[in-house]
Amino acid sequence: MFEYLRTSRYIIRLTTFLFVFVLFQPTAQAVMVSTNQLAADHQSQLNRQQLLSSLERQEVQAALEQYGVDVAMAKKRVAALSDEEVSALNRKIEEIPAGSGVVGAIVLIFLVLLVTDILGYTDVFPFVKKTHSRR
Repeated sequence: MFEYLRTSRYIIRLTTFLFVFVLFQPTAQAVMVSTNQLAADHQSQLNRQQLLSSLERQEVQAALEQYGVDVAMAKKRVAALSDEEVSALNRKIEEIPAGSGVVGAIVLIFLVLLVTDILGYTDVFPFVKKTHSRR
């Protein structure tokens, strides 16, 4: 009789443990990802990589340094841009005539950095008076 009680207690404890173990397991959720969404994600990665590779060019780096922009800071800022901002920058660079592509890209990056500095999102240029302070 005592053997039966020990066995039933063991089974009750084991069942309780398994119930609690299963109860607190996180549930997995699967979501369908469309082909368009995958293509958009891939395109945004390509756009960002294209913009970063243009910053690797020597003439671009020289022009940025001429404006007083640290190349490493510019790369960090490009990495922090949203996908829409990166695609807009790449569209602007593609619209610029072929001969002025490098200078136009530099000026465009300079203007984006200047505007974000004025808004207070970055601190690249020491001569800019900030209108908005992010804390």
